Amino acid sequence: MTCPFLSYRKSADGATFDEARAYCEAEERFVQPMRADICNDRFDLDHAEDCEIYREHTDGGDHGSDGDHGEDDP
Repeated sequence: MTCPFLSYRKSADGATFDEARAYCEAEERFVQPMRADICNDRFDLDHAEDCEIYREHTDGGDHGSDGDHGEDDP
């Protein structure tokens, strides 16, 4: 099962892309391909366990986080 917050978009803010890009609905931003691997549960990853963004936006998360939302993603 993939993350329910993941979508792929071929356009945003008036720009269009040749290939659809991974977009996190919870964070309202595009994410890097490695982040999308987590969202898609690839490589034995599980978005419900391995993604802090998912956990922060669902009841499965530690709501006492320091507010870091993966700022390393451009």
